[in-house]
Amino acid sequence: MEPRTVGRAAPHEGVPRAENDTGPGTGFASVIAGARRRAVRDGDRQIDTAHLLHSLLESDPEARAAVGTPTQLARLLGYLVQRSIGYGLRWQGGAEVPGAEVAAGGERWSPVAAAALRDAEVRAAPRRGAADGVDLLAALVADPKSRAVEVLERAGIPAGELRGRLSGRTADGSPPC
Repeated sequence: MEPRTVGRAAPHEGVPRAENDTGPGTGFASVIAGARRRAVRDGDRQIDTAHLLHSLLESDPEARAAVGTPTQLARLLGYLVQRSIGYGLRWQGGAEVPGAEVAAGGERWSPVAAAALRDAEVRAAPRRGAADGVDLLAALVADPKSRAVEVLERAGIPAGELRGRLSGRTADGSPPC
C-alpha cells in the first residue's frame, strides 16, 4: 500500500479508471456509485474507505461472508447504518487523510480509498485478472489507520485477524482449506 502523503495529488495520478465510471477503480462501478452516494448524502469532503466498505458489503455476498460470522456481520452493518444516519458525525465534512486527496472525475477521494481500489486490482492480477469484492475487502483492511479498519474495530471485528484470513486466499481466489 502506498504511504500517506500530505498535499493534493495530481488529477488521475496513478488512479486506475473504470470504463463505465468517473471515479477511481476498474471493476467496481456499483460499489463506487454507492460510496459516492454515501459521501454526498453524509456531507463528507471525500469518498473514503468507510464509504467503500459500506457499499461493498451491501452489494457483494462473498465480501459479506468473508467478514466473519453472521453476528459479526450484523453488528458491522448496524454500525455502518448508525454512522450513515448521524452516529459518525465527527467524520462529517472531514477527510480520511486531512490535507491530502486524489481528484478523479470531478470528485475528491481519500488517497487511502483510491489506493485500496488500485490495490484490489493488483491483488487479483496474478490469480484471475479481474478483482472481486473480497480483493477489495482485503485492500480496505490493509491500512490499519483507515476509516474502514476503524469501523470494523468499533463493530468488534479485529481487522488484523480479517487481514490475515484474507491474505491466505489461494490462486483461484478461494479461501485456504
